[in-house]
Amino acid sequence: MLRRIPVRHVRLGMFIHEFAGSWMEHPFWRSKFLLDKARDLERIQRSSLSELWIDTERGLDVEGDEPGVTQEVAEQQIDQVLEQAAQVVSETPLRLSIEEEAVQAAQICRKAQRAVKKMFQDVRMGQALDAEQMQPLVEEIAASVMRNPSAIIGLARLKTQNEYTYMHSVAVCALMTALARQLKMSDELVYQAGLAGLLHDIGKVMIANAILDKPGKLTEAEFNTIKKHPELGHEILLQGRAVGAIPLDVCLHHHEKVDGSGYPHRLVADQISVLARMGAICDVYDAITSDRPYKRGWDPAEAMRKMAEWAKGHFDELIFQSFVKTVGIYPTGSLVRLSSQRLAVVVEQSGEQLLKPHVRVFFDVETRQPLPEEWIDLSLATCTERILARESAQDWGLGSLEHLWHGGVREPREGI
Repeated sequence: MLRRIPVRHVRLGMFIHEFAGSWMEHPFWRSKFLLDKARDLERIQRSSLSELWIDTERGLDVEGDEPGVTQEVAEQQIDQVLEQAAQVVSETPLRLSIEEEAVQAAQICRKAQRAVKKMFQDVRMGQALDAEQMQPLVEEIAASVMRNPSAIIGLARLKTQNEYTYMHSVAVCALMTALARQLKMSDELVYQAGLAGLLHDIGKVMIANAILDKPGKLTEAEFNTIKKHPELGHEILLQGRAVGAIPLDVCLHHHEKVDGSGYPHRLVADQISVLARMGAICDVYDAITSDRPYKRGWDPAEAMRKMAEWAKGHFDELIFQSFVKTVGIYPTGSLVRLSSQRLAVVVEQSGEQLLKPHVRVFFDVETRQPLPEEWIDLSLATCTERILARESAQDWGLGSLEHLWHGGVREPREGI
């Protein structure tokens, strides 16, 4: 049986099934192993992890009345978090369809990738950062988000290993902008949120690529080096021009957690600003849905459930609910199983019903054969289809599904 327990109750002889947190939060290469070494136990206890999953059939269980949450209860808790987010959705009506905006969003992403790469290179060469030069780019990204957030948020998630750091900054900028809009912030705060997203990882220019892109297990020293990037970035921004208080704060504190287990200052709850709490959510979401040299990214819907599981200790719960409204319970790119026993990829959010996005059907579950592609709007009153579950492309032996959701979008049909 799988059980989620606090790290303080971990002991030798337990079988670690999974760490309850992003792989960015710990230096362990493996996530499933028998805990039989005292040094590994010590490293877990010293990490910022607050909980983990154990498999009681492959190792020791918790002792006596020590707390623990079974997988069934954990799934119920996750459902409650997501259901709360789905109850009320107040989203600005889309100005353009995704197929119209995808063309512009692709151009913006290419332009943004070049601009952020140049910014990082200039800083690496000792030039002072000028935030005013980023203003047109942030405004273009914000305008794309206003027209249709699914397009640029989805496209910015697609990144190669060589461009990860740059496109991660673009993706977090788009997510921060969309989340600020969802929270009904002023135009100036929306801009500052976007700029903060673009600049939040600037400290990584001071860390060797050999560490950032290492395909194998990080040493504890290497992991500690990576954890210095918020403070290094803060110093870079302090020396820059036209960098306001919000980007400085988000850069320094986007790895803080509400339970005080984050870094660099172990801030707790309200000690962390609203914008930094937003930054923490947007940063983690893009990171865990992106492929890295050492880890394949999670499917977007799986990522949302993982984050919902961590929400109580890691994130501001109300801001996380707004984030779910922003990207959806089944974000664009998610693979889902429909009630007709067909697989589909989420193409676009419906806006008002988080559980009923637009999807592209392409695969029959029972015959395990491809189907003619069909785009269905699950939110239509005449549509009898519904999502039964999220699925894993790997489990079905499917390759990349990107072409199904970011290109060649057709007009939706009602479905059967």
